[in-house]
Amino acid sequence: MGIKVVKRHGNTLKEKLYIPAIFGGMKTTLSHFITNLSDKPHIPTILYPEEQPHDISERYRGVHRLTKREDESVRCVACFMCATACPAECIFIEAEERTDGVDEKMPKRFDIDLLECVFCGACVEACPCDAIRMDSGIFSFIGKKREDFVLTKEQLLANKEKKQ
Repeated sequence: MGIKVVKRHGNTLKEKLYIPAIFGGMKTTLSHFITNLSDKPHIPTILYPEEQPHDISERYRGVHRLTKREDESVRCVACFMCATACPAECIFIEAEERTDGVDEKMPKRFDIDLLECVFCGACVEACPCDAIRMDSGIFSFIGKKREDFVLTKEQLLANKEKKQ
């Protein structure tokens, strides 16, 4: 009939007990531990946070920032494309009309919850105005309560581009 019978592994007492596999794993762990203890001066360490890492790629996605136009107005037109593209749904926008006679909207409120954000960059890719970027160079964000991790429009505008 064309049926192929495949012999199962793990039928012996030695394989059912898992003891040899456990000892094999412990042997590997112990050998790495001993190697690291004897090679201590060659383990690269930095005094974080006083010393910041220097080997971060230029393509690293840091904390978000909002950009401005040449006339210092917010580049965002509150089109909600970034909030729609965000898989974590961590961007909250409230739109309002511009008062300077320009025929477009602007964000009255633009918040990003960094605790919900997965730093995927979908918001940056979706923005048609290049208003939101993730090139601030801030990769470590510290807070004591949940509200500290919700960045407002003013905080996002204060983040500057990291100079290479």
